[in-house]
Amino acid sequence: MNLGIDTSCYTTSVAITSGGEVVWDGRVPLVVSDGALGLRQSDALFQHVRNLPALLEESFAVARARESDIRSVAASVSPRRAEGSYMPVFLASGGFGQSVAAALGKPLHRISHQEAHIAAGAWSSGMPRTGRFLALHLSGGTTELLDVHWPGEGGPFDVRIIGGTDDLNAGQFIDRVGVAMGLPFPAGPELERLARAGESGTVRIPVSVRGTSVSFSGPCSSALRALELGARREDVASAVLSSVAEAVARMCAAGLSSTEVPALLVSGGVASNAVVRRTVTAALSEDRPSVRVYFAKPEYARDNAVGAALLAGPMWGWDD
Repeated sequence: MNLGIDTSCYTTSVAITSGGEVVWDGRVPLVVSDGALGLRQSDALFQHVRNLPALLEESFAVARARESDIRSVAASVSPRRAEGSYMPVFLASGGFGQSVAAALGKPLHRISHQEAHIAAGAWSSGMPRTGRFLALHLSGGTTELLDVHWPGEGGPFDVRIIGGTDDLNAGQFIDRVGVAMGLPFPAGPELERLARAGESGTVRIPVSVRGTSVSFSGPCSSALRALELGARREDVASAVLSSVAEAVARMCAAGLSSTEVPALLVSGGVASNAVVRRTVTAALSEDRPSVRVYFAKPEYARDNAVGAALLAGPMWGWDD
């Protein structure tokens, strides 16, 4: 069995996989005060350090109950696998991962949060594990279009950024509007619920895309202005999700056109949104009908340690 640890900005996660299957998946969302738009890194790091001992204790109890050993440990230590990529919250997963691996006498795989998202998304979507694909990583902290090559045995993903946001991330756009409506942070699930009761086209929010670059600051200002002018929350919510979905669909179409890559993987917390999924699927089926689109299952699109656990095993955990 393989153990994965991930400490993102808003979720403490520990998971165990074996034979490419999830044995145990533990997550604790970080607590954000009402009306706040997030956490300071120091506060998030404190919560991770407080959450991890209980999660790890429970994971070891699962392993003992199955009379199985942890053979390998993987921990997210940075946002991306790139020089200078750093965020304090990953000191928690990196430090605990190093300690656990040393105590067990097992190897530690230091991975990036981004690689864990790609792995969890590819695994949960059933995507073939060969060749090259584009990956849309869409979350509160990231809006990036990636050119990805599958790794060789034991090697990292080969990832190159080919597009993304010029300002706000998609999740930040959604959260700022949602918190302005009085919704809890993160606002995505509640905003999606509101949007179901919205009337499409009643509120118009612009879509700002240039090739593979998107901008959400202007659309965010437009949405907040609509609220100030008295627009119904449901109609604004519908317009916000439509704006995000249309923007990323155009960005993906541009990236696929310029690279001629045959497949697209969509993952990240915002990627679990039904409007985003429908819009991207419809747009690409018309614009790039030969491209296969794979969506991470919603429970594995959000922050989790399953991807890390998969990356801990031989051949990246699928066939251990």
